[in-house]
This record gives sequence, structure tokens and C-alpha cells, in this order.
Amino acid sequence: MSYQAFVVKYGEIGLKGKNRHVFEDALVHNIVVSLRPVDGSFLVEKEQGRIYVEAQGDFDYQGALEALERVFGIVEICPAVLTEDKGFDELSKEILDYLDETYTDKHFTFKVLAKRARKNYPMNSMEINQELGGRILDRFPEMKVDVHHPEKEIHVEIREKISFYSEKFPGPGGMPVGTNGRAMLLLSGGIDSPVAGYMIAKRGVTIDATYFHAPPYTSERAKQKVVDLAKIVACYSGPIRLHVINFTDIQLAIYEKCPHDELTIIMRRIMMYLAEHFAKEDGDIGLVTGESIGQVASQTMQSLLVTNDAATLPVYRPLIGFDKQEIIDRSLKIGTYETSILPYEDCCTIFVAKHPVTKPHLDRIKKSEHNLDDVLPDLMQKAIESTETIVVEAE
Repeated sequence: MSYQAFVVKYGEIGLKGKNRHVFEDALVHNIVVSLRPVDGSFLVEKEQGRIYVEAQGDFDYQGALEALERVFGIVEICPAVLTEDKGFDELSKEILDYLDETYTDKHFTFKVLAKRARKNYPMNSMEINQELGGRILDRFPEMKVDVHHPEKEIHVEIREKISFYSEKFPGPGGMPVGTNGRAMLLLSGGIDSPVAGYMIAKRGVTIDATYFHAPPYTSERAKQKVVDLAKIVACYSGPIRLHVINFTDIQLAIYEKCPHDELTIIMRRIMMYLAEHFAKEDGDIGLVTGESIGQVASQTMQSLLVTNDAATLPVYRPLIGFDKQEIIDRSLKIGTYETSILPYEDCCTIFVAKHPVTKPHLDRIKKSEHNLDDVLPDLMQKAIESTETIVVEAE
């Protein structure tokens, strides 16, 4: 059967109180935006705990489904038939015709799950289950009822709109992007930070991003790799404002003036200074990194303490308890992994110390940082003024 609609279900939003409509409206808006690149015209409406996406004519079914599968806040997408209330006999006929068209092989078990949210309907949910189940068996005797472990569930929802469906696809869950503030993601070309961006956006946070570029030590290909990663994350988060910061002169100064075992931690602190500058300009109320405890020397508990000291905004680390394989698995799922492993070095790997300090002391790091006092303010101002800002959108 040619589906013309989707019944969209949400999860956490249903637990909200009097401001639930704010989250529902945000989800409707995000669905509308996600469907704009898809061939076809769509009407998106909310009603009684459901959101209906109804195609207005021919449309790209697979494209629409894939777009909805990337919208945070959605927990389930059900390709459905919407129909008017013409009485139960006509509804039953439509459902039987639907089953006949949808399933060539009808040797499967089923269960009817009716939900009558509109109480003026003349039959209750149990009566609909029993009567419709009987009519299905009469027409398709090869089908069998299994109320405990059915191979197919035939859903009938009696609301202001009447819908029925038997297929469903998982959504990404989470909260609608835009309902929980903005944050600045420190985005590199590695595996971790794009996943962190995805994870924080899943909680409803709009993300901006900074990338630290170090030409000629990092190439334009390395920069394009980060832009490409941002495009993939933007498929879920919406457009990302990406600040490309020229970090070369600052890194050379650190290399020249600071102890080499402290290069990475001092570099991370200065990245925090610069990321926070752009965060405050953009109206962000937090910083986001892809750090995970103990993964590398700059991510020990002691190193994270020293890094945090450089920021006045809170630092969010969605991957803090993940091991590397868990992060890789998530990157494969969201589609960033293959781009992340392209062999273009970022500034962190170019200037990494051979034997970095793993348990830095804040006082000692601050003392070493003072070696930069005569050059750092000017270098940071130069980096800020030369920053390139790109608005990255999903392709």
C-alpha cells in the first residue's frame, strides 16, 4: 500500500507538565524543518499525544522516513493510513484491504491493538480488538492470533483522527533540539567530539562549534574533514555555526616557551579560553568536549581538573563514562566514523608531547602558562580577529 502519512510518537515530552505544549511545538517545528529537503509537501499537526505527518500528494517515502529517523524527540515512526469516521464496517474494510495489499504472504500471527482515545466512539477498545480480529480471520484464515508474541501488531487509534498501521521504526529519542539552550562544541577531526555533539544535541541543546586549525601543519583537507563531520552532525542537530580558529602561532609559542611534557594540557586550556570567547558571543551557556576519563593523558581526572579551571562556563562531557569501543559504535551508528578516520592530522596530534604529564598540578601549569604572558594576549586577539565562521547545514 502507498502510505500517505506517518504517526509520530514521542517519549519524554509526555512527562512534561503544563509546558508540554512548548516541547510539542518545538518537535513539530523540527519535523517541518527536517522534511524541507524531501521531495513532496507535508502537513504536520499535533493532536492528543500524537503528531501526524501527512503527505499532500506524491512524495519520497524513504526520504521522509530517513528524515524523521534523525529528529530528536521522536521515539517511534509508524507509516500509517489516516481515514475519516465512516463507521466501523467501513473502517474494517479499509483495514482488511490494507492487510491484503501490504502482505503478500499472510502466514503470520497477529494481534489487534486498538486505542479508543475518543470516548464518543460507539465501540470500546476491547470490542474493536475482538470484532476486527474476527473479521481478519474470516477473510484471511491463514493468519493466526497470538496475543502474547505476535509477529505483527495491527494498531488502530481512534482519536480526532482515525489511523491504523502495522509497521513501526525507532526514532532517536531524546528531546527536541532548541528546548534546552545552546552550547559550544570543541570539534576536532577525531572520533569522539562529533559523537559528543550528537549526544548533547539529543538532550535538546542547540550546538555551535569551534575547530582549531594549524596551517601549514594541518592541511585544508583536515579542515574540510571537520566541516564534513559538522555536516553529518547537523543532520541531527540542525545548522551548526562553526568557528575555524587559526591556532598555529599560539601552538608555536607554547612549544617554544613551555615545558614539553605540559604542551597538551596548556594547549587545551588556551583552547578553552578561545572557545569560551566565541561561546559568549554566540549566546552559549556551556562548553562541550568529547573527553572520556582516562582515555589519553589529557583526560585523566587531574588533567580534566586543570582544563576546567580555564573555563568560567560549565563544561559538559557527554562521553565521560564511555570506553573507546562504545564511542566507535555510536560513531558508526550516526555515520561519522568513516570520516573521522580519514588520515588528515589535526592540531592536537601534530604538537603532541612524547611523554605528556598525566597528573598535572594546577599551580605548576599556571606557572608555566605565565611564560606566555608577553605574547599570549596579542596572539589570542589575532586568532579571534582572523577566525573564519561557517554556517554548516546538513546535505
